[in-house]
Amino acid sequence: MAASRDTAQLLRLATAGSVDDGKSTLIGRLLHDSKAILADQYDDLHDRHGELDLSRLTDGLRAEREQGITIDVAYRYFATPRRRFILADTPGHVQYTRNMVTGASTADVAIILVDARHGVVEQTKRHAFIAALLGIPHLVVAVNKMDLVGYSEERFDEIAREFCTFQPLLSVKDVAFIPISALRGDNVVDPSEEMPWYAGEPLLRYLEAIDPEDARNLDDLRFPVQLVIRAEGNDYRGYAGQVASGVVRPGDDVVVLPAGTRATVASVETYDGPLEEAHPPLSVTVRLAEDVDASRGDVLVHAADAPEAVRELEADVCWFAEQPLRPGARYVLKHLTQQVDAVVDGIVDVLDVHTLERGPAPAELGLNDIGRVRLRTRRPLVADPYARNRATGAFILIDEATNDTVAGGMVA
Repeated sequence: MAASRDTAQLLRLATAGSVDDGKSTLIGRLLHDSKAILADQYDDLHDRHGELDLSRLTDGLRAEREQGITIDVAYRYFATPRRRFILADTPGHVQYTRNMVTGASTADVAIILVDARHGVVEQTKRHAFIAALLGIPHLVVAVNKMDLVGYSEERFDEIAREFCTFQPLLSVKDVAFIPISALRGDNVVDPSEEMPWYAGEPLLRYLEAIDPEDARNLDDLRFPVQLVIRAEGNDYRGYAGQVASGVVRPGDDVVVLPAGTRATVASVETYDGPLEEAHPPLSVTVRLAEDVDASRGDVLVHAADAPEAVRELEADVCWFAEQPLRPGARYVLKHLTQQVDAVVDGIVDVLDVHTLERGPAPAELGLNDIGRVRLRTRRPLVADPYARNRATGAFILIDEATNDTVAGGMVA
């Protein structure tokens, strides 16, 4: 049987914006108006005066609410009849760049809020650039608080034009502009009667129409082996894992990297039976016709377009740790299903998150810095450029002494 594509109904969202742009209220409105709030949650949404405060759905920590800021990544799950959503609310402060990178790293859509009163500000540009750096294929510029500018079409058009002046710096092809009022619910779930001049879809309908499959790499087969399955008493040997990209089918000629051993796919199996094909993000067991030596961390690729496994690479990293990154430092690099020792050969440049320009190589990368580095690994990696393949172009660096994740990386 063919693989089911039900997983395509899941859409991963990330919100970003400056402080007080209304991210938490927008998320609360999405959940409230789409009937995704449980009864006990609804009771907790009212402040001491009995007023409905939708931001409480994401600003879960009392200390954060008292300070008036959201400092962590809050994840929420909700569904409509047409789609399931995972939504990450990322903080707006520049000092929490690492939180945005973490929350948005797997997103299909980035929703960047702009306060209609203030327009495009420095953090709007920074968040849009980070979304582009992370390879997020769809960008929504939600111009919020339209009620505070009299639902002005002229003001909305002015903000859209302002954003478009730096849009050529971004690699995101699909950018949508939607005027909303999260507080009043205008154009969030239902169309707004206050803005008859807006002919587009409200935010939720726009999100329901996006097909995340459009941005997935279905060309380059990358099947990282997670587990080798053997059955006692017979010669059964299967390689279990999740399809990272591409499509695998019985009869495919494949190469096991980094060894370079060629083989033929005998079958693609699941607990429910064999499949005619498997695509991301299905987890399957692949059996090979030949008896080859493959283990956890190896990657099956199509023989016709097999990439080169490399030990040296350049990558953009967002530094998460208080202790800075310096050339010569050693870390554990986790990529797909393997962990390898890696050393930082050098720092190439650093990104100025204020101007979005790359500056000369600094002596070190500090907390929340984004810079390009050269890495050398003990074992070859099957790593594609992140812009081509988000699944195989991403990795993390781990401090072996503390086991802390100190960086998220994107292969250049």
